[in-house]
Amino acid sequence: MTRTTVTVSGYYGFGNTGDEAIALAITRELRKYSAEPLLLSNTPAETARTYDCLSAERMKPAAVLGALMRSRVLLSGGGGLLQDKTSSRTLTYYLAIIRLAKLMGRRVVVFNQSVGPLSEQGGRRVARALRGVTVIVRDQGSLDTLGSLGVRAELGGDPALLLSAAPATRDLKRVIVAPRGDVTDATAKLRDVIRRLQAEGRHVTALSFMPDHDDEAAHSLGANDVISTRDPQVALDAIAASGYVIGVRLHAVILAAATGTPFTGVAYDPKVQGFCADAGAPAHPTDLNAEQVAEEALRRVVPDWNAVEDMKLRAAQSFGRALNR
Repeated sequence: MTRTTVTVSGYYGFGNTGDEAIALAITRELRKYSAEPLLLSNTPAETARTYDCLSAERMKPAAVLGALMRSRVLLSGGGGLLQDKTSSRTLTYYLAIIRLAKLMGRRVVVFNQSVGPLSEQGGRRVARALRGVTVIVRDQGSLDTLGSLGVRAELGGDPALLLSAAPATRDLKRVIVAPRGDVTDATAKLRDVIRRLQAEGRHVTALSFMPDHDDEAAHSLGANDVISTRDPQVALDAIAASGYVIGVRLHAVILAAATGTPFTGVAYDPKVQGFCADAGAPAHPTDLNAEQVAEEALRRVVPDWNAVEDMKLRAAQSFGRALNR
């Protein structure tokens, strides 16, 4: 059987454990369909070694063109790529990849993304670029956003939900807290949460998902210990061995859902609120009520596990839909 090469465009090779979890899941799942993943990456040699896949330099036009020439399909995602909150350049880059693939006659799929926040101008740009494109989003909020732009889409799920942890004994008194370095109001409140948890006999681990970005915040929390990693499997295994997760980082709560660990989200971005809403899990603003969040962790408030299983099923099925199989 001839293997189909699939180019995957995302935020890969930047040392963000959440995006690397997406990369790990996508490469594994594509191989189940006898497809050859080719990831556009900031560090293509490292990405190729890590995931035993093809990889190309994401910012070199010749490399991107070469990747698309050898591919039949472009997956734009996963992740929160189509937004202009952080920078209009981000949106310009990902839409340019989509347009190029369309011009080359490739099958283009917006794959399990969160869409937005978008300015009015950004929304118009997205609507134009996605004409004739298969669009699969990972949360209901993104589906609603695209609907308001006149873009048809379907609901999938974050690929990282399909990852499995190594067998481990769960310590119900261990709580994982995953901060984000630039969300300082949440970091200050999380210190109060951790003090309360420790007073109640909980062992708190601060988990840094992007070491260059989050380490300072993680070490400032007063946790019992700190795990700093770029390896999604390390993060996944730590979460699976814990009793509860409090996540500012989106993929802290997504990996919690993947491993059956109850969680609370801190919604610095609509994508965190969207995931928690779809999963039936608590979510709080960055100026959170520390006592309330601590109580959720102490009581181990559970999400709607049936909803989580539905998300996993949609994530698994989305690969077949993306490849038109």
